[in-house]
Amino acid sequence: MKLISWNIDSLNAALTGASPRAELSREVLKMIREHQPDVIAIQETKLSAKGPTKKHLEIMTANVPDYEIQWVSSVEPARKGYAGTMFLYKKDYTPEVTFPQIGAPTTMDYEGRMITLEFPDFYVTNVYTPNAGSALARLEDRQVWDVQYADYLADLDAKKPVLACGDFNVAHTEIDLAHPKNNHFSAGFTDEERAGFTNLLNRGFTDTFRLIHGDVEGVYTWWAQRVKTSKINNSGWRIDYWLVSDRIADKVQKSEMLDSGTRQDHTPILLEIDI
Repeated sequence: MKLISWNIDSLNAALTGASPRAELSREVLKMIREHQPDVIAIQETKLSAKGPTKKHLEIMTANVPDYEIQWVSSVEPARKGYAGTMFLYKKDYTPEVTFPQIGAPTTMDYEGRMITLEFPDFYVTNVYTPNAGSALARLEDRQVWDVQYADYLADLDAKKPVLACGDFNVAHTEIDLAHPKNNHFSAGFTDEERAGFTNLLNRGFTDTFRLIHGDVEGVYTWWAQRVKTSKINNSGWRIDYWLVSDRIADKVQKSEMLDSGTRQDHTPILLEIDI
């Protein structure tokens, strides 16, 4: 089975935008399509509460006609056009689809952050983890999220194996970002967030990239848009992951980043697994 996860940073911009960045996004979408994955997980769709428009669906259907589409968007009392996740999966599959709420604080459960597909023998779940925010204003809430999310995955894992993907908004170790010392107290690399991710792994999950590649350095999934040279200089962070239940880790065949060219921000990540 081949699965791809990508934080798209606005589905509307990628599908209908006219900017050079939108063109680059469409090239990434084209590349993803050429891989013919069984499942595509997308984060940060930034769609309205009503989800994809008629135009969005027409474009997507024309480009990926063999896929079913499932989505969840931010709804009140959360901010409009914020966060949001989506799954596309080949029509050969008929998973049960759920949109979990995990008892997260503030409006986090209303921000469209999770979708789960239940297949006969395993789960695939897609998450866009809340960012700790400017001045770490949301760090305390983020810590609660991390505990609740780990509980949720463990509950799934008690029933059948789990493939968990998405933008986890944390660089786990110092080799997961280019400048760890300068970012010790930055959102995504605080001691608290890193401990939360360690706790998640300790609940029975494997970071598939590290499983396959070991302690390789300088391989990232995100480069800041606001710094024009971030990708040229490979000044990035690895904050997007494919995790699997420990008991199926030996079935992982490939886990890697896909080349998104000169487009900054997130790059897609690929998992191939014999399941």
